[in-house]
Amino acid sequence: MNKKKVLIVEDNELNMKLFHDLLEAHDIATVQTHEGKAVLDMAREHKPDLIIMDIQLPEISGLELTRMIKDDEELKSIPVIAVTAFAMKGDEQKIREGGCESYISKPISVVHFMDVIQTYLQEPQGKSEQASVNDKQQGDR
Repeated sequence: MNKKKVLIVEDNELNMKLFHDLLEAHDIATVQTHEGKAVLDMAREHKPDLIIMDIQLPEISGLELTRMIKDDEELKSIPVIAVTAFAMKGDEQKIREGGCESYISKPISVVHFMDVIQTYLQEPQGKSEQASVNDKQQGDR
């Protein structure tokens, strides 16, 4: 089984280290950047299974970057999870409208963080597994 890979986009070094360490402890590889402008190129180069996107980046909004990812044919299928310290009423809707599949508010809960990450990294149920379930159901009739 290939190791899952997550692109972390975070300008705060401590948060970056925390996210990296948590993911690494769960056998998930990381690629990291604190520069929003590098995200599209890095996503193309490393083809991550998931992107963790800080919404408050210095030079460009994480939501703007997410829109660019979702407008890109090659990248749009990669799930993006927003991370923000500014989760107020209405922000979740804005974040989802911006193209993010989910969001995590800072300070993060480690358990919640990993639950959300694992949700988007799970393998979809294989067709062969589904076929054998269907065959079994056919035989039960």
